[in-house]
Amino acid sequence: MKDGIRQPSYCLTFDDAVEVWRRKINGEFQNRIAADFDVNPGRVNEIIKHKKHVGSEEIARASF
Repeated sequence: MKDGIRQPSYCLTFDDAVEVWRRKINGEFQNRIAADFDVNPGRVNEIIKHKKHVGSEEIARASF
């Protein structure tokens, strides 16, 4: 918080979502992934549940 004003939360991008999927596929926990991106674990869960950044899983899986 700067000068008493809350800064907006970070918004995960499509590229971030691909990285989320890579890490999830490798067995990392959602809360650990969220902590590294400094976001609420719910934002990572939205990606895993295909509510945000649809298609990111396929790109992540293709990169293995």
